[in-house]
Amino acid sequence: MVQYQRLIVHHGRKEDKFRVSSAEESGGGGCYSKRAKQKFRCLLFLSILSCCFVMSPYYLFGFSTLSLLDSFRREIEALSSYEPFLTPLCSEISNGTICCDRTGLRSDICVMKGDIRTNSASSSIFLFSSSTKNNTKREKIKPYTRKWETSVMDTVQELNLITKDSNNSSDRACDVYHDVPAVFFSTGGYTGNVYHEFNDGIIPLFITSQHYNKKVVFVIVEYHDWWEMKYGDIVSQLSDYPLVDFSGDARTHCFKEATVGLRIHDELTVNSSLVTGNRTIVDFRNVLDRGYSHRIQSLIQEETEANVTALDFKKKPKLVILSRNGSSRAILNENLLVELAEETGFNVEVLKPQKTTEMARIYRSLNTSDVMIGVHGAAMTHFLFLKPKTVFIQIIPLGTDWAAETYYGEPAKKLGLKYIGYKIAPKESSLYEEYGKDDPIIRDPDSLNDKGWEYTKKIYLQGQNVKLDLKRFRETLTRSYDFSVRRRFREDYLLHRED
Repeated sequence: MVQYQRLIVHHGRKEDKFRVSSAEESGGGGCYSKRAKQKFRCLLFLSILSCCFVMSPYYLFGFSTLSLLDSFRREIEALSSYEPFLTPLCSEISNGTICCDRTGLRSDICVMKGDIRTNSASSSIFLFSSSTKNNTKREKIKPYTRKWETSVMDTVQELNLITKDSNNSSDRACDVYHDVPAVFFSTGGYTGNVYHEFNDGIIPLFITSQHYNKKVVFVIVEYHDWWEMKYGDIVSQLSDYPLVDFSGDARTHCFKEATVGLRIHDELTVNSSLVTGNRTIVDFRNVLDRGYSHRIQSLIQEETEANVTALDFKKKPKLVILSRNGSSRAILNENLLVELAEETGFNVEVLKPQKTTEMARIYRSLNTSDVMIGVHGAAMTHFLFLKPKTVFIQIIPLGTDWAAETYYGEPAKKLGLKYIGYKIAPKESSLYEEYGKDDPIIRDPDSLNDKGWEYTKKIYLQGQNVKLDLKRFRETLTRSYDFSVRRRFREDYLLHRED
């Protein structure tokens, strides 16, 4: 499931930028003055002190200081994450140089240029230079995009970047020479969860590498065979070269340029002002289109009733219900929802993706749909497979409002989807019968969320199912149907007009 970690930034005067995170700053940043740090500490102290006055009654019930800090975080969580809207550090470096940009909230990036050689046995990347003069430079980096989250970063393999004297003949020569740059990144961390696979890995890989126009080698730290099988179609659109397993390949790979780590902008999106060529999340989706197109053609040929299905779906808009397979956040009256959607005028498909389900099959299903419905959770990441201007209905269980909008609602709008957030009423939650209408779990979900992630996870994510009020939900379906019909009519009109 998605880990609900929130980036918090406090903006002071234009020349002072402050930040708060759950992890300590890594060394080597060097971009904050003592004055800025003192002002930050003062602001932090005063803010926490204010929270203490407001929330002092809670101390009587044993709330910890960490709970207050969490409340402080929530008070300022609406502030957007900061990424410098300037030319990135290390964008242009001289030969024989290692430059590390540690100013990002989400990830560190190091760039190397010159005689670069890998040494997997020591988890090192060497840069050989004749001008070291005993001043050997060393940097350490974990090439994963959740640097503020200490718990997961502790599990990510660290790489040593070391400048060495090129006159040292004892070092191994190149076994494999590459005449294109390299991008090093980790597929560890939360990899295995589809949200994190796209948000922390695939989209940042696109952001970091798209300007190379496929003339780049990807070197993967903590490589997994299944990851390459699952995402090979996408990766093939970003690089013309085979992947390199950093730890599993003991050979010395040599490059003239390397980027270690991935750049990340925000949740499931691409900020065009930070990308060469002003690329957007729509450009990323076009990569998915190209990556899956060949396989989809094969799937179409495999479908015995392809012609009948295609003809049928031209008559009616297609609605896909992304059904949850687990024991939580399931739609308990899903069969009745299907009947209502069909009665509204949709052709309905219930999609139940498994971990082993081929991504191209999921893509084909959603790429041909007019509406997707699903309950908040990692599987909502598949909204990326919808065509722009189609409808995405996210059912929002109790206690998940902020996460639903932040992780999926806002990114869906940036992709150009017609997004509808259906916030369930208390009676539509299975928690209503379990706890009763007067329990804080039902009456004031924020008070439970303020206690911390474990409460949110246990009660609202793992302990809640949904039984839709179909009379109430009918309006959402009708709006979606009318919108889809009008969109199809406009597209058909424009198509015939061009003919």
